[in-house]
Amino acid sequence: MVDAFERRATAIDSCVGGGVLVIIPAWNEEASVGSVITEVKESLPEASVLVVSDGSTDATVAIACESGAEVLDLPINLGVGGAMRAGFKFAQLSRYAVAVQVDADGQHNPEDISHLIATLDDGYDVVIGSRFAGVGKYAVRGPRKWAMRFLGKALSHICHTDLTDVTSGFKAYSCKAIELYSREYPAEYLGDTINAIVIASKNNLRITQVGVTMRKRLAGTPSHSPLKSAVYLLRSMLALGIAVITPR
Repeated sequence: MVDAFERRATAIDSCVGGGVLVIIPAWNEEASVGSVITEVKESLPEASVLVVSDGSTDATVAIACESGAEVLDLPINLGVGGAMRAGFKFAQLSRYAVAVQVDADGQHNPEDISHLIATLDDGYDVVIGSRFAGVGKYAVRGPRKWAMRFLGKALSHICHTDLTDVTSGFKAYSCKAIELYSREYPAEYLGDTINAIVIASKNNLRITQVGVTMRKRLAGTPSHSPLKSAVYLLRSMLALGIAVITPR
C-alpha cells in the first residue's frame, strides 16, 4: 500500500504539484484530535495534515498546532460541509494530487488510508471508506439502518456502482474531485455526503468504495435516539430529492 501512496504522491499531473493532504474537520475535538494527527503521521509520514477547526471554542486549534498539523481556524461553525470546502480550497490552491477526509473523533483507522489512495490509482476520483462492505462488525439499527439502505440503493443506481455507505465521512479524492469540490462542495445538512456524491456523478467523476474498519470514538458519546433516527431518515430522503433535482 505504501508503494501505491508513493506512486500517487510523485505522479506527474498537469493540474497538480503532487502530494497527499489529509483533511480533518474538527469541532471541539480537543480530547481526540492530537491522537488522530499522530496516528495519521505514523501511518503516512509523507502526507501533510490539515485540521479545519469549525468554530471550535476549546483547545482544538492549540492541540492541532502542537501535534504538527497545519490549521485553518474558521471563526464560526459552518458544519462539516463548510469545513471540508475550506479544506478542498486549501488543497486546490496548494496543488495537492490527493485529499483524504478523516474524522477527528478517532473512529477512522489511519491504516486504511493507503487502501483508499491505492484505489484512486485504478482510475477513480472518489473512494468511499464503507463500514458495510464486509470488513469489521459495525452495524446500525432501526430507522437509521433503513435510511442507509434506501440511500445506498438510490445512489448506487445514480452512480452505476455498488455503494453501501453513502454517509461515510472517510473518503479519498483525486485531483479532479479536489478541483470540483473546491468550488461546489455542499455545506447544507447531509450535503457533505449525499449531495456531494450526486454532484460528483453529475460531473462524470468515477466513484467506488472499499471496506474499512470502524473504531470506538476516542472521546464523546454520539446520540442515536429513536426520535433522532426518525428525523435523520426524513432529512436524508429530502436531501437526496433535492440533490437529484438540482441542475448540474
